[in-house]
Amino acid sequence: MTDTPEAAPRPFPAGRTALIVRIPEAEPAVRGWRERIDPAARAGAGVPAHVSVLYPFLPEGLIDASVHAGIAAALHPHPAFDLRFERTGRFPGMLWLAPEPDAPLRRLTRAITERWPDVRPYGGRYPDPVPHLTVAQRAPEADLDAAQADLNGRLPLTTRVRAVDLVAYDGTAWHERASFPLRDRPRDRN
Repeated sequence: MTDTPEAAPRPFPAGRTALIVRIPEAEPAVRGWRERIDPAARAGAGVPAHVSVLYPFLPEGLIDASVHAGIAAALHPHPAFDLRFERTGRFPGMLWLAPEPDAPLRRLTRAITERWPDVRPYGGRYPDPVPHLTVAQRAPEADLDAAQADLNGRLPLTTRVRAVDLVAYDGTAWHERASFPLRDRPRDRN
């Protein structure tokens, strides 16, 4: 749910939504850094450690039961999957954790954008967005270097992705509005 550092710092508009994959296993490693040097995680905004499937999604006022049904239908064919975070990555002014493999995340994004072709990741600014878990953005390079060195000592971490969550910003904080389970299957068949 983060824009790139080139974007001017601004609060999220009320009613903004996103589809995310929560990564609670990353919280112990990234929470302190995110609260310190990620504007989206500061000040109790409620943004958990996550990988965006689609940000921004539809304005909250347009989301109704038919949209929920469409999300569920688009995601239903996709099985739950394991992710591993073994390395950090950098964009200018930004530090992130790299999910591996990233193909299942890309498939989720493609499934949603095929259903809503006018809704493009990051407003269409990037032709092939890289799945990532943002740790810090718009931060001094020295802070990014320190966070990166710390995180490299805390990796790897793994998680099982079982759902995609719809979250919305109410003008003060992000809140979960719905959770859409992926099809479960045994781990050894990924």
